[in-house]
Amino acid sequence: MINIRAGRKEDLPQVLTLIKELASYEKALYEVTNTVALMERDGFGESPLFGFFVAEEERTILGISLYYYRYSTWKGKRLYLEDIVVTQSQRGKGIGHLLFEETMRYSLQSECTGMQWQVLDWNESAINFYKKYQSRLDNEWINCHLESSQIREFLSRNN
Repeated sequence: MINIRAGRKEDLPQVLTLIKELASYEKALYEVTNTVALMERDGFGESPLFGFFVAEEERTILGISLYYYRYSTWKGKRLYLEDIVVTQSQRGKGIGHLLFEETMRYSLQSECTGMQWQVLDWNESAINFYKKYQSRLDNEWINCHLESSQIREFLSRNN
């Protein structure tokens, strides 16, 4: 019996393991610099930056849905789904659907105007998963990011 529930601080070691499993699947394990301590501070500190749901069976976390809020100048409060991760051995059993649907319900309970997320263009199984929900897939926007080391370097050169 799969139980979907809100994530707790004590779940973080298993959550980080799943995050690393996802990064490995996406051939980017070297990119993971997050730690349990950072997640504890950022998710359970004075002003939590993220929340998550877990899918568990017999105290083993099989999957997670990690989200946070963002604010759109056009749409208002949005729930941003950072990742849904289901451990490889449990994929194809409906766990991703359970997590995604719980996250959708939560977005409505939180009075969000909608949800957003990203999916890699080569991840056909994920794309097909989201299409089942009649999700709009947008090919117009380019993702941009800076690492803190890049920000520091730029600011030290230009200030």
